[in-house]
Amino acid sequence: MFVRGDLLVTSASDLTAASYCEFAWLRRVDARLGREITVPADDDPMMARAGRLGDAHEERMLERYRAQFGPATDGEAGGVVEIARPATMDAAGLAERAEETLVALQGSADIVFQATFFEAEQRAAELPGDPTIAFLGFADFLARTADGAIEVQDTKLARKAKVTALLQLAAYAEQLERLGVPVADEGVLILGDGARSRHRIADVAPVFRERRRRLHEILLERARAVGVDGERASADAVAWGAPGVTACGRCEVCAPEIEATRDPLLIAGLRAAQRQRLVDAGLHTIDDVARALPEVAAGGLSIPGIAPAVLERLAWQASLQVQPAVDGKPPVQVVDAASLASIPEPNPGDLFFDFEGDPLYREPGDDEHARWGIDYLFGMVDSEDHFTPLWAHDLPAERQALIDFLALVAERRRRFPTMKIYHYAAYERTHLTSIAARHGVGEAEVDQLLREHVLVDLYPVVRRALRVGSRSYSIKKLEPLYMGDDLRDEDGVTSGAQSVSEYAEATAQLSSDDASERAEGQRRLDAIGDYNRYDCVSTRRLRDWLLGIADAHGVVPFPASEVLDGTGEPLTLSPLAASLAGFAEAAAARAADPDVPEADRAAARADRSAIALAASAIDYHQREQKAFWWAHFSRLVESIDDWADTRDVLVVDPAASRVVEDWHLPPRARVARRHVRLRGEYAPGSTPKADREANALYAYPGPFAKLGAAPGARADKLVKIIEVHDDGVTIEETLPRGVAEYTVLPEALAPGPPPPAGRQKDAIEEWGRGLVAALKNGDFPQDPVVDVLRRTPPRLREEGLVAPDSAAALAAVGGDEGFRSAGAVIASLRQLEHSVLAVQGPPGTGKTTLAARVIKQLVERDGWHIGVVAQSHQVVENLLAAVAKAGLDPAQIGKVPQRGADPAAIAESPYTALRGNGHLGFVREHRSAGRGSVTGGTAWDFSNADRFERGGLDLLVVDEAGQFSLAPTIAASVAAERLLLVGDPQQLPQVSQGSHPEPVDTSALGWVLDGHETIPEDLGYFLAESRRMRPELCDPVSELAYEGRLRAHPSASERVVIGAGEPGLHWHPVRHVGNSTHSAEEADEVVRIARAALGATITDHHGSRLLGEADLIVVAAYNAQVELVAEHLAAAGLGDVRVGTVDRFQGQEAAVAIVTLAASDADEIPRGLEFLLLRNRLNVAISRAQWAAHLVSSERLGGSLPSSAEGVAALSGYLRLTERGGVTGE
Repeated sequence: MFVRGDLLVTSASDLTAASYCEFAWLRRVDARLGREITVPADDDPMMARAGRLGDAHEERMLERYRAQFGPATDGEAGGVVEIARPATMDAAGLAERAEETLVALQGSADIVFQATFFEAEQRAAELPGDPTIAFLGFADFLARTADGAIEVQDTKLARKAKVTALLQLAAYAEQLERLGVPVADEGVLILGDGARSRHRIADVAPVFRERRRRLHEILLERARAVGVDGERASADAVAWGAPGVTACGRCEVCAPEIEATRDPLLIAGLRAAQRQRLVDAGLHTIDDVARALPEVAAGGLSIPGIAPAVLERLAWQASLQVQPAVDGKPPVQVVDAASLASIPEPNPGDLFFDFEGDPLYREPGDDEHARWGIDYLFGMVDSEDHFTPLWAHDLPAERQALIDFLALVAERRRRFPTMKIYHYAAYERTHLTSIAARHGVGEAEVDQLLREHVLVDLYPVVRRALRVGSRSYSIKKLEPLYMGDDLRDEDGVTSGAQSVSEYAEATAQLSSDDASERAEGQRRLDAIGDYNRYDCVSTRRLRDWLLGIADAHGVVPFPASEVLDGTGEPLTLSPLAASLAGFAEAAAARAADPDVPEADRAAARADRSAIALAASAIDYHQREQKAFWWAHFSRLVESIDDWADTRDVLVVDPAASRVVEDWHLPPRARVARRHVRLRGEYAPGSTPKADREANALYAYPGPFAKLGAAPGARADKLVKIIEVHDDGVTIEETLPRGVAEYTVLPEALAPGPPPPAGRQKDAIEEWGRGLVAALKNGDFPQDPVVDVLRRTPPRLREEGLVAPDSAAALAAVGGDEGFRSAGAVIASLRQLEHSVLAVQGPPGTGKTTLAARVIKQLVERDGWHIGVVAQSHQVVENLLAAVAKAGLDPAQIGKVPQRGADPAAIAESPYTALRGNGHLGFVREHRSAGRGSVTGGTAWDFSNADRFERGGLDLLVVDEAGQFSLAPTIAASVAAERLLLVGDPQQLPQVSQGSHPEPVDTSALGWVLDGHETIPEDLGYFLAESRRMRPELCDPVSELAYEGRLRAHPSASERVVIGAGEPGLHWHPVRHVGNSTHSAEEADEVVRIARAALGATITDHHGSRLLGEADLIVVAAYNAQVELVAEHLAAAGLGDVRVGTVDRFQGQEAAVAIVTLAASDADEIPRGLEFLLLRNRLNVAISRAQWAAHLVSSERLGGSLPSSAEGVAALSGYLRLTERGGVTGE
């Protein structure tokens, strides 16, 4: 921002800066307004280097465009127009360059570089003396698309889209609209690795408008401030803690203010939301918090929103930090000496390990396929402090360094079987796994180190055992406690950021032709080595210091033993994946070959993607299992705070939990068991279910020991959930053999292991071998899943899908006008040749009815044998019931009931209950009788050749294919010639455990949609009419999630409710603060809305009646809000109103839906804004309604800035809903 008289000129970078830290930005505004204030300079060497690299990235892109289009010349169309920066930054100079930009855009330029936008009066003066706010922007590139629209392109060094970069895209798109220039629907970020990240402007613009509104608001407030003399320049600068001004608490402007004011943010481990709650409670400084310790410890002080145990921990931490250091050493308090027993007994073979890495390293080569980031030094010392550095100056060398490191460790383990590798914090563990995955080497060896607990992280040991009077628990802040006279000085390399900066300089100098430059480069490299060696020695001395404390408290280290067995199967990757990866690399090379025509390069890119997905699918189940076990191992040793927000985690409230039935031996049982009612709060997004397994975790050391456990790990065992409650679960525990009955309760429940792959892995490998054989012959096989991976249109005997309005579609359903869409699907399936057809059905469009009618017709008329597969037995059985309802003889419908199903329910089910592996015989029996059949099952069934012949089915219907991953789709597909995908990726997404080289965990239908909200017309059918929602409600849902293609069926308008307000979407903003997962204020508003709706008259095709409690549903974002709303409704005499999370209500509907989000603002949200406002969840919640949906949320929720592109899109969707819903309520 700069000032020209009464003109305040802002830019997109101001929006960025204010979004990061309003306080720092306003301090700089104050300085530019002439106020007496000195703002600290940002001298971060990493940021400076990133700026230089960003300029180089932009210049490379410009050179490519110059080579592609050539310079623009007078009289000739096309070319690159380069707009020079204004000679003077006054209004006239800026307007001149903006006019040049407009001329270029109105002409025929292919590319405009550094386009200048100047809006001299973006916000006019509102009050006398107000300044005018202008906008200035320089867009990196504006590119003309094939249809003549202008696409905003911005070069960013990052490897993924950053939120602030998206705001810039929206800012420049708005400027184009203001100038009357047609704007492309998407903006593009050209990232540092050459990838082009595309983003719908509509998914960013609402957030951009909200952030600009906020920018103008705080800028005007500062500009209106005047001193006692009435002059703007003499006003005081914005003060730390000014009401309504957010601060990051981390930047160079915030840091000195935090120190000077003794702000509670000085307390180690304090979160921003906790800081605000402390201040609201009158604790304005760290000293205030420390003085409150006696009252907190005695239970006399409680603060809403901070658990008593957390408040006491913060108070203790504050009390230590305010104590003076003695001889430079911060005070230390041992809080859990017993946990020091988790440190293994020293071994002469122990290593102490530390990485040095450069996230901004860019591997030379094709800009489109640039690879970023490197760990350039694997450093370690042994017990005698002998230093071994493994340097890596490029990615091939990084690969070799990993190989050498693993070989060194393997040799050392042969000599010292119980040796350990110590490190501090998780970087070393996570980067070993990521480097192995990046290079495709050493994955099994790294997995073995993790399974056998060779890596020992000292950070969680310190956090569990000690409390240190330091603002930070970084190893550098702990060194005064144990490094003595060897404490590092300020000479040489002293920080990680400096190490990265020095490394960049060193490598540049080492490649110089000048000998003195090379010598200086080597000196820098040696200094980095010294810095790394010191870190490794520091880790060793920290371990020894901790052992000394343990000894002083009579704690014995974890005893040396043979190599721990660990838990979980070893990671063994299939060589078949490597074969497929070779074909993918060949396709990638063809895609990158500039001599290959662009159309062929595009085809090669698609081929590479499909083959790489296939390669990733081969080891999908192995990686899913490994991801679970690695996360599980981490939960056993890390603080609960680190993983409390993980899906399906229940943090137990011990005071509210109890044993329902103590240890007993049931009849015919061999082991004793007990039932325990655990109360607590499940993490957001959790879906606990009865009869599911969970892992019960017990505080260390726990009531029993577990063979192979990591040192200091919590005890854990599998338990069975027997009942789910709003505030927790009831579990059944079995007593481990040889363990005495115990009374201790678990401190948490964590997810149980994923089910074994069974025959799925074999089926995928079999399919993969067929793909390899075809690729060796130079082509892809005709296979339905290959068509899914390649996103190719359905392969039909006749060209084009059958249209619903065609005679063929009508004939396929016997002339029934009401089922033309089903007829079109049937007619297209009859023409389908070893391929796939997809049907996307939004809420209320009747996709289950359509699928049932399709199956019934093909079984009855064509004698087809059809399979139905889905993510759960319940979904499969629901579709089979719909097939029976459509009129198919139940004798032709078969399924093996789910294990443990109620015999009475099985007897009443509308299908033939099969036994064991009865699927095969069922299909053969009907085939031999000349009849068709439909058989339901899971991916485990269809991948099993003992249950379904390979290719023996005419069609496999994948129901809820928007939640069914690609890997199980491949596994199940081996049973059929054709695939029909039915579902909606815009509803609740599927959940994956693992991290995969390619997105093989994406849903099958989601992959086909390729980022679109609705299916492209050439790939399948979109069911565009909802019979559930009236037009007033359907329209905002359509805009939110379906690109405007969804509309209400005429019959939906025949449903009328009189006395419950207007139809459509209504927003109820509620004022509250400090709420995260439950809000009494919103619960009260829910009750008010419910009362107002009850007693209304509803008229539909069934006739007229009064609206009752069964006609309402309340969808809450969190289980805690479910419980609270249910209590409020019951107290109001409305206990029969259904209340639940969105997962419970998928597939259900009601006349009125009330959605409550509970969180006050983004700082209060577990799992972040992206989870709460996920478009899929809002879509499902709102679309439950037939007449009206009421969105109840905090009035402050929309003012947050998400941290990811996905979060921006989610928040934009929410803001559009609030705009469409108006403002309703008292």
